[in-house]
Amino acid sequence: MSTPDADDRREYYRIEDTIALEFHPLSGPEALAQDVLHDPSPLFNLLSELHLLDYESQHLQRQISGRDRTLADYLKIINKRIDLLGQAMAQGLLREIGAPRRVSLSEGGISFPSSQSAEIGSHVALKMVLMPQALGLLLRAQIAHCRLREDGSYEIGAEFEALTDTQRQLLARHILQKQALERRQAREQDHEQP
Repeated sequence: MSTPDADDRREYYRIEDTIALEFHPLSGPEALAQDVLHDPSPLFNLLSELHLLDYESQHLQRQISGRDRTLADYLKIINKRIDLLGQAMAQGLLREIGAPRRVSLSEGGISFPSSQSAEIGSHVALKMVLMPQALGLLLRAQIAHCRLREDGSYEIGAEFEALTDTQRQLLARHILQKQALERRQAREQDHEQP
């Protein structure tokens, strides 16, 4: 029989993804605070801010597109240039965080392999770079499970806490884009097979 908590965790669609991920425990006051986490890396903060600004400006871009097609096309080109710079910066950030790893990701939480264990119920900061758009997110989470795997590493599951609406929307958009890509790739494979 499933518990209500298990049912709540299952309300989000999960994807398998490869992302850069770093996590560290939050101590006493950090774990209890509800304010937004800050990362000491200026590069990570810059990437995060670029994506937040892009998200927040989308409605303005749609309004401009309805009134002035030439200006809208020019702004799309500028936005693409900024995206390319962000992707180049993300390559440096990936070297800082470490090699991307396979995870199971939803709007409600994340499950990932780790060489270190984590205490169930403890609070952690998760620093993630979602590819290919190089979206940097720093999220607060609580450890839901930590299981020893056969290879000696751990499988850690964490539930996101206190996501801002923007963080939730960016995460949802990434998951939807990943789902669409997987469906498109599956259709292409079906068409290629005789």
